Amino acid sequence: MKRTGVQLAKNYGMLLVGAAVYALAFDAFFVPNGIAFGGVTGLAQILNFFVPKIPVGTVVILFNIPLFLLGWRLLGGHMLVSSLFAMTASSLFIDLFPLVHEFSPMEDTLLACIFGGVVLGVGLGITFLQGATTGGTEIVARLLKLKLSWLPMGKLLLLADLTVVALVALVFRNMGAALYGIVALYISTVVMDWVLYGMDNAKVAYIISDKPEEISRVILEELDRSVTYLQGEGGYSRQPKKVILCAFKQRQIVAIKETVRQVDPNAFMIVTSSHEVLGEGFGSYHGEF
Repeated sequence: MKRTGVQLAKNYGMLLVGAAVYALAFDAFFVPNGIAFGGVTGLAQILNFFVPKIPVGTVVILFNIPLFLLGWRLLGGHMLVSSLFAMTASSLFIDLFPLVHEFSPMEDTLLACIFGGVVLGVGLGITFLQGATTGGTEIVARLLKLKLSWLPMGKLLLLADLTVVALVALVFRNMGAALYGIVALYISTVVMDWVLYGMDNAKVAYIISDKPEEISRVILEELDRSVTYLQGEGGYSRQPKKVILCAFKQRQIVAIKETVRQVDPNAFMIVTSSHEVLGEGFGSYHGEF
């Protein structure tokens, strides 16, 4: 779908915000407190340690060139342009912020780890919501998402970043930095998934009952949730069965279970988690994550 000028301006404005928040997490929390950082930025941090005259942001751009070429072939042109913009902006912010303000280490490294992870997750979430990445392992996670579409982006990103964190710890010979980095990464992936998918994760129920119409009527009228009938067959009885499929908010799980129990105590119900449900009453189609 073609985007209007206003939509593009809003999109790239949010990318600037996401890039600034990402860079702030790195400069204000990770670097001054000696916390290992994942991804290409972590690799750039290692190179900067050996050659301090080379700015981290510049190294990030150089390391990202081959990854963006690969991402362009597999992910398409729009993501390439928006991701190049986000990566360049975040790299410039990483080099700019220390020139504007000198960040001091916090007295409590654990607090720096926690808040650094939160701020990093918000920045990445904002960037991913615009259909872009900041490059590096985010591109790797996007590529993995093509094959592992059922996994949330945060978990895929965590897998890609852990290797770099371990390498940072090896180079700096500081296991504490790696452990704090792992904690910060985990927090950032949780926060990023909250930004992308919302804090109120949806649930999906499959209900097999001899009274499907009665259960469906109560769910529709009293709980204001839609249902869909799936056609099933009993494995032992070989009798046809109507399977009720119902998506609902996590906070409604008690009401759903109580409804089924009251109508048919012998009903068989399976409740599963769904990291994203799109459509009326749930999220909007803001992109594939």
